[in-house]
Amino acid sequence: MPIDLDAALGATIGPYSRSWDADDVMLYHFGIGAGLGKPTDPAELAYTYEQRLVVLPSFGVVPAFHGLMTAMTGQVPGLAVNPVMVLHGEQDLEIHKPIPTSATVENRPRISSIYDKGKAALITVEVESGPAGDPIFTNRFTIFARGEGGFGGDPNSPAPGNTPPEREPDAVVESPTMSHQALIYRLSGDKNPLHADPDFAKLGGFDVPILHGLCTFGIVCKATVDTLLGGDATAVARYGVRFTGVVFPGETVVTSMWREADRIILSATTKERSDKPVLSNAAIWTRS
Repeated sequence: MPIDLDAALGATIGPYSRSWDADDVMLYHFGIGAGLGKPTDPAELAYTYEQRLVVLPSFGVVPAFHGLMTAMTGQVPGLAVNPVMVLHGEQDLEIHKPIPTSATVENRPRISSIYDKGKAALITVEVESGPAGDPIFTNRFTIFARGEGGFGGDPNSPAPGNTPPEREPDAVVESPTMSHQALIYRLSGDKNPLHADPDFAKLGGFDVPILHGLCTFGIVCKATVDTLLGGDATAVARYGVRFTGVVFPGETVVTSMWREADRIILSATTKERSDKPVLSNAAIWTRS
């Protein structure tokens, strides 16, 4: 069914509550590789041990994720997409205040933008999480829905930004993943079979299940916080990326970082396929 722009754009989805505690935070951290290879390192224990636990800002995608799934499963008027043909295109996360180790938040989703890219639709689901008027974080999940274009909408989505400067990066970090990394990450709530079921992955055009884009999002966030922010997870004000490729579980994510004024420009590839970027147009903005 073609997208009905008048009905879908700006549509809201009923608010829903999500709770988390220290165990959920630690499970998320394990899902993005915390403690891998050095489990008793004090810097790693900050992510994996409840007595000294900090929360990586990328955890903010977890309580809000249900809003994306609701929008993509026919519960928004005028918006029906084939989930097999959906790719996660971009992620933008604003952190308004430090994320606590336990909380209950109200999530308020809406369809904030829809662009007609011809053969696909570019759809953004914005989810504000926390008390109304005083959110803890806001997510903007942008998906690329193949086969859903041609509905007569605006084709002019915002131009990409955050291009790395023409100089060597200030830091490069290698983050190994495990062959079962996606099976751990999915326990934080993203149960898309694309990341676990080989038959479903083939339907999506992949020979084997791929790592969640949001897992790579978290891996790169952790590498940056650990390397250029001294482990201070509260220093992150905003984090945005474009997903430009896939990571296969067991590969090593290579993150390059450039300090630029109030932000850190990022790009990521894999060690095994260094000519194929997996994250681009990416940056972490820091608090002044």
